[in-house]
Amino acid sequence: MQFDEMGNMTGKTLFLLPGTACNYQVNFGSVLDRLGEKYHLVCVNYDGFDGSGSVFPDMITVTEKIEQYIKENYGGRIDGAIGSSLGSSFVGQLIQRRNVHLDHGIFGSPDLDQSGKFSAWLQSKLVVPLLTSFTGSEKKKAKTREKLKSFFEMDDETADRFMACFSKFSPESIKNEYYTDLLTHLEDDIHVEHTGVHFIYANKMGKKYLKRYKKYFRDPQIREFNMQHEQWLFGGEEYAVPVLKAIDEFMETPV
Repeated sequence: MQFDEMGNMTGKTLFLLPGTACNYQVNFGSVLDRLGEKYHLVCVNYDGFDGSGSVFPDMITVTEKIEQYIKENYGGRIDGAIGSSLGSSFVGQLIQRRNVHLDHGIFGSPDLDQSGKFSAWLQSKLVVPLLTSFTGSEKKKAKTREKLKSFFEMDDETADRFMACFSKFSPESIKNEYYTDLLTHLEDDIHVEHTGVHFIYANKMGKKYLKRYKKYFRDPQIREFNMQHEQWLFGGEEYAVPVLKAIDEFMETPV
């Protein structure tokens, strides 16, 4: 596990938890400097995605390591954590498990999918090969690049950066991450006193996700944006600026 601390060391502490098959350098690369102007950032790379040669074990084992770091370095309490996509599953577990305290949990347009073992296995068989296909032929890379650019409104440089990120991690780590995320469930109506729960809702994902956020958490604060899944991280300033403003407002909400 890798925990890199940077930014405004006198500011509120904000953990950054990246998404599937990615490290924080790529996942949050477009906003690191701006977040670091105000916040003391703790940027996390999980086992299997930290360059150490380790393999991602499962979501709960990694959650326990994050909890241990918070206990050892912050007395068991932090100002906030933001999860990108799958990283939001860690935010949810940190809140639900109550082993550490977050003043603010920020969920970056997650799907929060959950399933049983057979369905998780089947989905992994279908999806993981797609996430590990970026080392194929130049023709396949070009086709994938165009899909990323079209769907997320990425430029060439950003699309290539994400493809390079996905392709450098082991298929075993990606499989374990994707599979165990589906098996790591959240309870319904989670409520922890003095913890604010905040969602970045990308409405182009569909209303079923909005219903899901309200199912798992009691009275979450939800900000709606006209964008695709996590588009604020790689779709340009049109999307990044309003979401960054919302994050500041989330972090200032009384709890």
